[in-house]
Amino acid sequence: MARRILVLSLLAITCANLALAFEPSPLQDFCVADPSGSASHFSFSGLHVAGNTENPLGSRVTPVTVAQIPGLNTLGVSLARIDYAPWGVVPPHVHPRATEILTVIEGSLEVGFVTSNPENRLITKVLQKGDVFVFPIGLVHFQRNVGHGNAFSISALSSQNPGVITIANAVFGSNPAIAADILAKAFQVDKSVVDQLQTKF
Repeated sequence: MARRILVLSLLAITCANLALAFEPSPLQDFCVADPSGSASHFSFSGLHVAGNTENPLGSRVTPVTVAQIPGLNTLGVSLARIDYAPWGVVPPHVHPRATEILTVIEGSLEVGFVTSNPENRLITKVLQKGDVFVFPIGLVHFQRNVGHGNAFSISALSSQNPGVITIANAVFGSNPAIAADILAKAFQVDKSVVDQLQTKF
């Protein structure tokens, strides 16, 4: 009995330490290369400006990560403005280091994410101005403007550098290229289809 209590106590201590290790607190107010504290380390201008959506996807992401605001270093948050032309899309992608919460500022967006294997269930919703949707960390997700005019949204992400892996770019545009026969087998299509897709990315 004493041994069982000892094992349970050690397990509880280990779990508590893991929980504390998962969300560390910064050891100082902020961490930038020049600690003299220029206001430019903590500000970004331009989210009021619409991004140019004249591209094949009809969307433009304006990131506000630690690359744009050095003062975000160690703080675990970032933002993005996303502009959409009518029927513009942000194609299926993942953020390997962040959960995303999106708020529609203008327009109507169809959004969704896919749960992990083996279920691969699509969870989707059409959002209107003021609606909010959460994309869990690491899951494939997308957005599409389903309104008749331009749309835009603001996303907050739970990392200073969330990263983004666009599925089509990663699979068909890797450098060097993934062997076409591997992709043909994975997607259950003829190799010529893969060859054609690889030329687009």
